[in-house]
Amino acid sequence: MSKTTQSTFMKLYKTDVSKYIEKKGQFNYLSWANAVAELKKACPTARWGVTKAEDGSPFFVTQCGYFVDVWVEVDGISLSQIHPVLDNRNQSIEQPNAFQINTSLQRALAKCIALHGLGLYIFAGEDLPEPDALTPDEAKYLYDLAKPLGKKFVDDLKNKATNMELHVSNYEAVIEKIQNMIKEKGDK
Repeated sequence: MSKTTQSTFMKLYKTDVSKYIEKKGQFNYLSWANAVAELKKACPTARWGVTKAEDGSPFFVTQCGYFVDVWVEVDGISLSQIHPVLDNRNQSIEQPNAFQINTSLQRALAKCIALHGLGLYIFAGEDLPEPDALTPDEAKYLYDLAKPLGKKFVDDLKNKATNMELHVSNYEAVIEKIQNMIKEKGDK
């Protein structure tokens, strides 16, 4: 069986997180909790942390205001997100409290996860990215596997692949389903 390999970035980028999109004011966002959950499902070894100031505080004070810095490491690649401490209208807060700093850390975490691909399309204002089509080898394997189920079934698979109802993201599940159908047919 030919299996598509894609970069971790593309795997995360093509992950559908649309059911988790929330709206605050005019902005769409992915909550940090859902971003972390989906990241850990896809990349169990991912890790993250907060860069601390020299005095140990989880924020930095500059002439421009307060900032936080969060890093996320996925497959050995560490990226960071420096994020200003903002209110719910995306305006800088001159004297933030602990809750506002924590909220900014969580926003930075979600954005930093997006730098690795997960939910990035949300921040770009785009719809869910299209999944990759099956490679010719994957399609041939699938159609050959499905032959015992009949020509009509194989033709239906071909139509679904052409219409992108069948693609790289659901390829493994379709193989498993076909194998189960063949087994059930043989058991009768």
